[in-house]
This record gives sequence, C-alpha cells and structure tokens, in this order.
Amino acid sequence: MTARVSATAPSPEEVAAVKAVRRFNRFYTRRIGALDPYLGSGMSLTEVRVLYELAHREQSVASEIGKDLGLDGGYLSRILRRFEAQGWLARETHPRDARQSVLRLSEAGHAAFAPLQQKSRDEARALLAPLSPTRRRELIAAMQQVEALIEPATDAPTRPPTAVLRDPQSGDIGWVVQLHGELYAREYGWNSEFEGLVAEIAGQFLRKFRPEWERCWIAELGGERVGAVFLVRKSASVAQLRMLILAPQARGLGLGARLTDECIAFARRKGYRKMVLWTNSCLTAARGIYASRAFRLTQSEAYEGFGQQLVGETWELKL
Repeated sequence: MTARVSATAPSPEEVAAVKAVRRFNRFYTRRIGALDPYLGSGMSLTEVRVLYELAHREQSVASEIGKDLGLDGGYLSRILRRFEAQGWLARETHPRDARQSVLRLSEAGHAAFAPLQQKSRDEARALLAPLSPTRRRELIAAMQQVEALIEPATDAPTRPPTAVLRDPQSGDIGWVVQLHGELYAREYGWNSEFEGLVAEIAGQFLRKFRPEWERCWIAELGGERVGAVFLVRKSASVAQLRMLILAPQARGLGLGARLTDECIAFARRKGYRKMVLWTNSCLTAARGIYASRAFRLTQSEAYEGFGQQLVGETWELKL
C-alpha cells in the first residue's frame, strides 16, 4: 500500500530550516553556558534574567516582569520569594493599586547582582576578543538582523527601542552641555550659570582625558542620543561620577541605573577604592539610584546658586 502524504506535511526546505534553527539554539546555549548554573552563580538563566530586570528598572511590579520575560506567574512568584528570603528584594505597596507591590532590589540585591553583571560583560568581551573590528561589526549586524526578523517592530508596538551605551563621538560632549542647559532651565528654573559650569567640566574632561582611568558613556534609543554619564579620576584611589543626565523620553526605562552601574563596574575594574559624586537634594530620581546602589550621603550644605536656593550633597560609595 502506498503511504499517503498529508497536505500539511512540511516541505524539505521547512525541515531544513527547522533543523538549522535548532542547531543554532544548541550551539548558542552551549556557547553562553545557559545549560549550566548561569555565570557560575548557582542560579538558572531565568533567575539571573529576573535579577537583571529588577536591577535595571527604577521600579516594577511582578506582572510587568512576567509579561516582558514570558514567565508563568507561579514560577516568577517562587523566584521572587527566594530573592526576598535572601534579603535581595524589597516590596512596597503600590501607590495606585494596593493589590500589587512595587519591587526594588535592596542594597544586598545590588551587591549580589554586580559581580554577575561584570562576569557577563567579561564573557561577552572574551567572545568578541578574537574577532577583528570588521568581524565584530558583522556579528553585531547579524544579531540585530535576527532580532528584527524574528520580532519586527510591528509585532511589539509597546516595547521601547533597544538602549545602546557607546563611547562619545565628535559633537556628543557639546550635546551633553546643551541638554543640561535646556533641561535644568525648563524643569528647575536654573540660570545660565549652571550651563557654564557644565561647559567647564566638559571642556576639562576633553582637554585632560585619561582613557586608561576615565570614561564617558552616551546612551542612545533608536539611534537618538538620550543620556550620558562621566567617570573621572579624582585621585589614585577615588573616582568621581559626574553629569549623569537623561532626556525626558528616556526616563522610566532603567537607563539612569544602567549608566550608573557602568561607572561602578569601570571603577572597580580599574582598582579605585571609592567613588564620590556631588548632586542636589532636588534631584530625587538620581538620588534614588545612588541610594539603591549603597552610596552614602556624607555631606549636605545649603547654598545659593544658579538663581536658586539649593542644598548641595556629597555622596560616597566604597568599592
């Protein structure tokens, strides 16, 4: 008897395509160590991914994380309970919905996450190290192509564009000065003295830049500049975080936290023992980021500046 072939039987091309996808999955999961305790942490890839989301969001609720990661609610709840039992997670009552809790990583949670993030960076660098600059660009382009083909923008209209942190290019430092001048005048009523101060700091960074000890990161969303931060050498053992800023359209995405984390990680790699920063008491979002990363307010002083009555603050972090 001759076997009948179903009308829905896959074609040879479809069979080959499925095999290719599965082969790539096996290759990449093995290459990044996803089948082992992830990053040598004793945690699964999923658990580390949840920890990442908590570390890079200003605040969140469990349902948002579950939706973004495609996780079952019960499974996510077990992960969060484990984090809470280890002292990594703090919960607060949601200001608009008492049935939900706002989730934040505690200082202990950030301390647990920091070495994992650094190891992930180190492994990514090791993966790229053997490649020439041209091959690296080809690899990144291929990754972006895979992402765009599998999940086109039209399939996820509510998902924000991918944030990219990069080194500064010509014109970026001038843009940082402009953004500071515009935002602080509009949102806080500060006068041109502040823009002049930022211009002086930025100019000094360019003139005296020491790449082995200092960095600047420019944040982009969808190819548009939306933020920046600077890490400068104050002394042989002290690094200084300066000029953290985000454009309004980039707020609420965890980018401020991510920029701060980059500074901390760089300072630790370079062997600094302490990080300091100066800010103002009215900058509540930035102060929240610093406090959640174990910075300590060490000095507070009222002063008149930039056309306002302000309270300047010095914060420090032991590395």
